Amino acid sequence: MGIKHDGPGTSVGHVVSLWHYPVKGLSGQSLTEVKLAPGVGFPADRIWALARPGGDYQPGRRTPVSKHQFFVLVKEERLAGLNTHLDADSEWFTVSVREHVVLHENWTTPPGRERTLAFFARVLDLPPGVLPVLAREDGRRFTDVSVVSDAMMNAVSIINLASVRDLEQRTGLTIDPLRLRANIYVDGLPAWSELGLVGSDITVGEARLHGVLTTHRCAATEVNPADARRDIPLPRLLVQHIGTDEIGVYGEVSNGGSVKIEDEVAW
Repeated sequence: MGIKHDGPGTSVGHVVSLWHYPVKGLSGQSLTEVKLAPGVGFPADRIWALARPGGDYQPGRRTPVSKHQFFVLVKEERLAGLNTHLDADSEWFTVSVREHVVLHENWTTPPGRERTLAFFARVLDLPPGVLPVLAREDGRRFTDVSVVSDAMMNAVSIINLASVRDLEQRTGLTIDPLRLRANIYVDGLPAWSELGLVGSDITVGEARLHGVLTTHRCAATEVNPADARRDIPLPRLLVQHIGTDEIGVYGEVSNGGSVKIEDEVAW
């Protein structure tokens, strides 16, 4: 059963939460305010990644590679069991499990990075002597849509919570919106209206974005962020109940400005 999405009108909602994911595939960090700028993307979002050893990513590479070249929730759902925090300025990285700190390292030092990689090698059950590759390229982001273009690398992801609630009602399931790993969560807008925003303007706080791509969902969304279990086949449920595997939209920042929780959203 499909849905109708007519796109932008005069709908007005508000920002509920803001998130970035400094390390691709690891847990998100909530924010109360961000400054968006054209061509820059969401601050400190997916600026690091854990690449598969011997894969397509090599340090210094300036072209994007598939998300499958990194350790991410698509295959490694156990990563959701780690509560991680990276201070993008100081590069101190912390991992907690059930509120107990199990790693606290400074990535500005080679020993700190090596101990971090050794930790993830154990978590990921890599063979002895094999470590993930800590990926970081100045001016680049490891977003899923970076493979589309360098411009899309800096796109901001938006989730309409009304759409999540509608999917819950259709399926009878409780769906944590954080499965969708978006930057901006909004509410007060018609369900699924975001799917008609490609080519249209989106106002969020002081910033203006231009809708560029709806968000197709992959197996990473099957993983429950609360307990790291793969428990809901979200892409299949979207197709079954909505007629598409899309939920959410990407926007490019056309006019910069501050975005805060409770700011107005219009499309």
